[in-house]
Amino acid sequence: MSTSLATHAYSEVDVAVDGGTLHAGVWEPPGGPADAPTVLAVHGITATHRAWSWVAPALPGVRVVAPDLRGRGRSNALPGPYGMARHADDVAALARHLGLSDLVVAGHSMGGFVAVVLAHRHPALVRSLVLVDGGLPLALPAGLDPDAAMAAVLGPAAQRLAMTFADADAYRAFWQAHPAFAGHWGEDLGQYFDYDLEPADGAYRSSARLEAMTGDQRELFSGESLLPALRALAVPATFLRAPAGLLADAPLYPSPVVREWAGRLPTLRVVEVPEVNHYTIVMTPAGAAAVVREVTAELARGRGAGADAEVMRPQDRRG
Repeated sequence: MSTSLATHAYSEVDVAVDGGTLHAGVWEPPGGPADAPTVLAVHGITATHRAWSWVAPALPGVRVVAPDLRGRGRSNALPGPYGMARHADDVAALARHLGLSDLVVAGHSMGGFVAVVLAHRHPALVRSLVLVDGGLPLALPAGLDPDAAMAAVLGPAAQRLAMTFADADAYRAFWQAHPAFAGHWGEDLGQYFDYDLEPADGAYRSSARLEAMTGDQRELFSGESLLPALRALAVPATFLRAPAGLLADAPLYPSPVVREWAGRLPTLRVVEVPEVNHYTIVMTPAGAAAVVREVTAELARGRGAGADAEVMRPQDRRG
């Protein structure tokens, strides 16, 4: 599949990985120069590569490569086991297939975890990280075991993955009523959710596999492969924090948790993004603009021209 946008040509690619085929989207700048700066973008736990549909067109002259992670989207036939290390190895296979290295890697939500582990397992591929409300371990409330914490945070997502819908309009209606998208609904979101659907016994369901989500979710708290990767983190990393969570409610990352991690990780810089939630920080024009600003700064840093002035802005807050 190939389509043309005002700033990019969009196409899709399949890459052989362990157990089958990984699917990805590529937003290519006009003319597709081989030396175009490239961003590798990794989506969240139940999302698809189309979550970057707001970010990529706002990066003129930049190639954006984004996979459907194992167990999601058009990669959902890939078998387990899952986990951040497995996803990182899949993403590395995609990058190498396309001849990419020394990349700015952006990760949203669980994609941030994958990005950090990618930098640890495949350091030649990663120049810097932009972590979008993800990539740091989720805090475990005192007295709450990991299973209860996962049910509290991701329970609504698990329930959705078990649901079926009569058609695309029904799935759109489900999301249109979702509190995270109140006041934000548009055809761009509708098209995103259309891509997520697949046939299921005469109806439709999300393409994300429940077993993939459950196979990954414990690492969001335990950090089995994440914690060693964070301890070894040597590349610049920017963390963009959303002040509201998955249901436009309490943030996924309370400010004290982020400040603590910023104090522990010398290469981590924290940016507060106002008036967004965990979804709209990437899936609206306003949220995407904040991501684009930080990605652009990291690309400029790599070129070594005027990057410092762009990166260290007064509104940035370090933890």
